[in-house]
Amino acid sequence: MLTFVIYKSILCVVVFGVSLGVAAYSTWWERKFAAFLQDRKGPSRAGPFGILQPLADGGKMFFKEEIIPNVSNKFLFVLGPSLFLLTALMTGVVIPWGKDLIIGGKAYPLQVTDINIGIIYVLGVTSVGVYGIMIGGWASNNKYSLLGAIRASSQMISYEIAMGLSIIALVITAGGTLSFREILEKQDAGISNVMYQPLGFLIFLICAFAETNRAPFDLSECETELIGGYNTEYSAFKLGAFMFAEYINMFISSAIMAGLYFGGYNFPFAHELYSAMGLQEGSVAISLIGFLVYFFKICLFISVFMWIRWTLPRFRYDQLMNLGWKVLIPLSLFNLVLTVVVEFFRGTIVF
Repeated sequence: MLTFVIYKSILCVVVFGVSLGVAAYSTWWERKFAAFLQDRKGPSRAGPFGILQPLADGGKMFFKEEIIPNVSNKFLFVLGPSLFLLTALMTGVVIPWGKDLIIGGKAYPLQVTDINIGIIYVLGVTSVGVYGIMIGGWASNNKYSLLGAIRASSQMISYEIAMGLSIIALVITAGGTLSFREILEKQDAGISNVMYQPLGFLIFLICAFAETNRAPFDLSECETELIGGYNTEYSAFKLGAFMFAEYINMFISSAIMAGLYFGGYNFPFAHELYSAMGLQEGSVAISLIGFLVYFFKICLFISVFMWIRWTLPRFRYDQLMNLGWKVLIPLSLFNLVLTVVVEFFRGTIVF
């Protein structure tokens, strides 16, 4: 029991550190990526290639003056970004980051916890995150902040429906399991779920952009209309908490898409490669290779988030809602019905 507690505690700290580290250096990579697209250098002064820029930005956030408006609800004003950051960090605990380690005949999974409703847990926790935005926007006692918070909540509610329907289709394809690990293990042969659910993946990808408030769906904080949206009255560490939570959500969304649709730590011809290298199942090398493969897929999806941001213009709000209700929900229903019909003729489900 002591070994179990120590191992899980270490794993929690590692997942927490990796999430914060990826969120910090995602800001650096986004600035470099945007600079590449716009034919300029980007951050280049803080360390080689600007590699220390996230540390400089983080130090600035920590040491700037904390300002709380006199007309705000001070308790809720601090609670909003805290709740948003907490829910963002909670989602990583059900994601399996690699194959199990076998030490002394005992398996040590690279996953904080494996619950049989892992997919529902992720969707539920991310849904709670919008309360942080709503609380922060309302507690600021600023009309622009409140408008941004209302936009964020209605946007998430609208796109969660299509996202949930696409996940239901994926669950049917995966045999009815809601466990994140079981869905990943079913892709062990190298055949990814995106081959069976291309439309579902496309719907999930678009909804992920809307759920994370990333461009072209960043209507909740668009500077041209709302100054800064729900961030308008925030500064210093509280503003940094909102920004960190947004990048952590992008990291977790990328991990979910890479895991559910692209096999996570599985890849084609993996078993042949391990056999050629003489590696035994459960070895540290196999777990490390699987983690690096998974992390590479996540980095590709993060780059897609950034590429879309610097390529497409922002939607109008009525276009955003029309896309969610009139396009994505009917498409996700069509995909669900098509999945049920296909799986029925395959004999995997029986009415």
